Amino acid sequence: MFNNNRKEGRAAPEVTTLIAAGTEIHGDILFKGRLHVDGLIEGAVHGEGPQAMLTLSEHAKVIGELNAPHIVINGSVAGDVTALDRLELASNARVEGNVYYKVLEMSAGAQINGKMVHRAEAPKQLPKPDGHVAEQPVGEKQADKKQAEKKPAIEHDNA
Repeated sequence: MFNNNRKEGRAAPEVTTLIAAGTEIHGDILFKGRLHVDGLIEGAVHGEGPQAMLTLSEHAKVIGELNAPHIVINGSVAGDVTALDRLELASNARVEGNVYYKVLEMSAGAQINGKMVHRAEAPKQLPKPDGHVAEQPVGEKQADKKQAEKKPAIEHDNA
């Protein structure tokens, strides 16, 4: 009667939005999931969330900045490109602007007219050790200080 064959913890299917060839968008775009572009966008394109992926086909053209965790370019971009995780430049990719990336895959034939800037992960701070340093009793600390004060900083051997 009830379907017990469902798998628990299955990820929801990824949603892909398509901007088809012949479509023009004038304005900024903010998306989640996947965005596939075959048309023209005049404006900034921003992917929101760690799973956001932007794909520009060989027919796509964007005039504006791109910003997403994962970006695949096989078309043309006039603006800065910031890939928070991974940037893939296919053979027909043409970028007029600076490129910021953590991981880069670039095919033969791809072109960039701008700076390429690698963005490494920020250094991670190690946790403090659990063990603590044994302290000397207060009386011993003061005695050690007095001995250090009596001892000359430089010792000479006049023999």
